Amino acid sequence: MLMPMTMPASHLAPWPYPCWIAHRGAGTLAPENTLAAFRLGADHGFAMFECDVKLSADGEPFLLHDAELDRTTNGQGASALLSWDALSRLDAGSWHGRAHAGEPLLRLEALSRWLQGLGLMVNLEIKPNPGDDVRTGRVVAERAAALWARSEVKPLLSSFSVSALEAAAEARPALPRALLLERWQPEGIDEATRLGCCALVVHQAFLNASRIEAIHAAGMKSLAYTVNDAERAGTLWLSGLDGMVTDRVDLFEPQARLGACPGLSLSSDVLMA
Repeated sequence: MLMPMTMPASHLAPWPYPCWIAHRGAGTLAPENTLAAFRLGADHGFAMFECDVKLSADGEPFLLHDAELDRTTNGQGASALLSWDALSRLDAGSWHGRAHAGEPLLRLEALSRWLQGLGLMVNLEIKPNPGDDVRTGRVVAERAAALWARSEVKPLLSSFSVSALEAAAEARPALPRALLLERWQPEGIDEATRLGCCALVVHQAFLNASRIEAIHAAGMKSLAYTVNDAERAGTLWLSGLDGMVTDRVDLFEPQARLGACPGLSLSSDVLMA
């Protein structure tokens, strides 16, 4: 019988995170996972961000979603084959537009300094390169614990990879963790509980009130990705959702600035105040 690694953190401490989370910095409005994106998301009033963290060939945690460099940089092939020195020389902005030409890839350390300097929060998705789940989970957890050692609110670590979350839990059990699901899996609640997770993050299309209630009954928070429609956001909030990851930092700016929940109806007087 598999025993839980720890009790879900929601039993131990209040949930410190806002309900709005900017996807990869600022969704599609800036080159994803770059400092330019985080700056834009913050300009739109977001206090928390989601980003993807993997390791370079020499073990440096940095931000990139894909295993390959081709889509979002001027590099080619697997990022896992390059040292951080080589990765740091790539252009991660020109693919998005001339205004971001020369924007570099972002090290976790640099992101940490920027976020903490502004009092902002983050969800670090552990995004291992193929076959590197355990090392990535361990290193990201160790580095996050060190970088945020003096911060009252720690990063929320999440992953689709159970192996990565297990390694993170073993390395730094005190850091909050969340299991990501591409679709609803009833056994996902048990898996997240075993991993000592404080939240379950599910693709928005597969969440409803009863499933959110089941997550809460297990002592965890319920989060959804990626919610880009105002009506859908309202439905999920009224169903009891605790947090939403969104690309639409422009659409949801008023609510994010007010710290308001997605389904809250805001009068024009409030928005113009």
